[in-house]
Amino acid sequence: MSRSLQQIKAVLIDLSGTLHVGDNVIPGARNAVSKLRKSRLKIKFVTNSTKESLQSLHDRLKRLGFEVKKDEIFTSLSSARTLIDKMKLRPHLMLSESAKIDFSGVETENPDAVVMGLSPNHFNYEEMNKAMRLLQNGAKLIAINKARYFQRENDVALGTGAFVAALEYATDVKSIVVGKPEKSFFHGAIESLGCRSEECVMIGDDVRDDVGGAIEAGMSGLLVKTGKYRHGDEEKINLAPEFVVKDVLSAVDLILASVELCS
Repeated sequence: MSRSLQQIKAVLIDLSGTLHVGDNVIPGARNAVSKLRKSRLKIKFVTNSTKESLQSLHDRLKRLGFEVKKDEIFTSLSSARTLIDKMKLRPHLMLSESAKIDFSGVETENPDAVVMGLSPNHFNYEEMNKAMRLLQNGAKLIAINKARYFQRENDVALGTGAFVAALEYATDVKSIVVGKPEKSFFHGAIESLGCRSEECVMIGDDVRDDVGGAIEAGMSGLLVKTGKYRHGDEEKINLAPEFVVKDVLSAVDLILASVELCS
């Protein structure tokens, strides 16, 4: 049992691929959250999802039977909105209609930034050309995440990162990434928890964005074999076998056993 898990005070949990895939709950996921609720550990639900507003995401989790408070959810959309406000930017929003709700009140006339999330309706030739021209004229490129792909209910699909990379290649503009695996994202997620990075563990199905990003941010990481996980993913970051588990319930059981051992 890893000593690095014995000092854990907070658990960060990815959503899509870890707790659910679409509207299908991963077996044991509700029980995993319930077990954490009964422990003394703090919880934060963190996601790179850009398809839904915070409210829509919260509604979905409640509908799926998860005991989640709205202020326990930290999204990459939240990080992007904070950055837009801080830099006083006027973004061209390449986002779904639901995601745009989280940017309510932001000035978008005469844009000086392109904000990209997962929005297939914007990933056509003319829309990408429009974004390219803005970038060529000096606009900043803000990637809400740079995910390579994601798990749908029946298959995998290209993530936001593939389209961000296309614009970077065409314009020589380097994107500002605000979601996982950026250190600032993880540090922002735990800011309200009152914990140090080394006292936090991230549970997720993406070996690079969830687990690798958390480790780079000074946390521990547990990789679950659900969602987008594919055989051998752990080898991409040389993750020790003890940090690779069947599912989120197995991850929670491992954490609770480790913390109990230390108490």
